[in-house]
Amino acid sequence: MSPNYAYVTLLTQTSYLAGVLVLDQSLRSVGSKYPLVVMVTPSLPDDVRAVLRKRRIRTRDVDSLQPPDRNHSLAEHDIRFADTWTKLRGFELVEYERIVLLDCDMIVLKDMDELMTLDLPDDHIAAVHVCSCNPRILKHYPKDWKPNNCAHGSVKYPTAPPPSITDKSPRPYTQLNSGTVVLNPSSSLSKKIFDFLYERGRVAEWIFPDQDLLSEYFKDRWRPISWYYNALRSLYTVHPVIWSEHEIRCLQYIFADKPWRSRKMPSTSEAGFDVMNRWWWERFDRLGETMSSNDPEGWKLVLSNVNNVRVD
Repeated sequence: MSPNYAYVTLLTQTSYLAGVLVLDQSLRSVGSKYPLVVMVTPSLPDDVRAVLRKRRIRTRDVDSLQPPDRNHSLAEHDIRFADTWTKLRGFELVEYERIVLLDCDMIVLKDMDELMTLDLPDDHIAAVHVCSCNPRILKHYPKDWKPNNCAHGSVKYPTAPPPSITDKSPRPYTQLNSGTVVLNPSSSLSKKIFDFLYERGRVAEWIFPDQDLLSEYFKDRWRPISWYYNALRSLYTVHPVIWSEHEIRCLQYIFADKPWRSRKMPSTSEAGFDVMNRWWWERFDRLGETMSSNDPEGWKLVLSNVNNVRVD
């Protein structure tokens, strides 16, 4: 195992512990060569840290990161994003030559270690295009987030490469989804990014915190990678042409209704969400088979933060 490469996620509150544990287990289950490192903030309780230690998950202490004077507000629907600025601390992890930054509402279905050796200049990042279809018609989303402006719409089959960004591309083509970000940590680069956060006058206009910052800061310096490295579960319905379960490397449970909130999706949920919800719970149950005997107190803590009512 190379100490210079790692998958990295952020954990700031107990309610997302189950997500981190299942993400870690999914990485191990596909045979990844590289560890999951969890960035933790001072606010994270000691009992949560103890669970991570007993699972032999590496942690990295980082300070919380917020815009100056907290002059960035979020729509009520997206209040869960309040801590996501701190994901940018990943650029400070200079003990690693390359990291793949992941959100913790993800599971890895297929080995994607090839991202660690992806050709990427030091001052560039790689990420998947946003999906600008806005299937839930959320009013606070950008006005140009429409299906005919979505980069995924130009991809004609599951393994086709992502579209290039040109001067004639719709604006959403220039925006990345920060669920999966490939980057090379650097002290000088991290300082420039933080300066950009603190000095950029448009920070109050950004709807999606770290995501909008990265899209703007790395304009012309981010490499689009295929949808299946950050397969939003909504792509199943809005982009069926590219969707292929067998191609998915990393699945993201986009939207606020995370799988650990209920074993059963509401009847009003989008098509396919119930199946993907079940994928998460299958991995959670396998985790429980181990933790209930190896760390019963830790497992109680995990269970206290999920809706574990079984569905026949």
